[in-house]
Amino acid sequence: MNISALLRELIVAAVRVPLDYTDNSRHGRLMRLIVDELQTSDILPLHLPIPTDSRLSFICSSLIDQPADSATAGQWAQKLGVTAKTIHRLFLKETGMTFSQWRQQARLLFALRQIANGEKIIDVAFDCGYASQSAFSAMFKSHFGVSPSVFYSAASQQR
Repeated sequence: MNISALLRELIVAAVRVPLDYTDNSRHGRLMRLIVDELQTSDILPLHLPIPTDSRLSFICSSLIDQPADSATAGQWAQKLGVTAKTIHRLFLKETGMTFSQWRQQARLLFALRQIANGEKIIDVAFDCGYASQSAFSAMFKSHFGVSPSVFYSAASQQR
């Protein structure tokens, strides 16, 4: 979620609200305002479902550890002794995403952590398996609507 400055402060205030507040009290109004703000907050597309199938879990763990890994679903299938069709079918069934979508989402989450830690965009791009910073930036912008270099500054300006 993109947390606005108002929502952040409401949450800070809510920490001091006793559990036995009444709905028509100041505390009740505060809690209702938090719900209202949550309902209007932008939800960032950051979900990364982890499959339960052991074969897919192996693939996913490997890709999370090595986001630059460019092995195809066919190459993973060969390593696991199944068909590429099986990998594609299982990914869709267990995650609701294709193999490519899942890998891209994993790379995006990795990139967000790296950018938040102050890493250079070009290094993040290479660490995510992109051949150039511009290719990475284009993918990032298509997903989040802003370039990686302004993502956190744009989010903080909305707060």
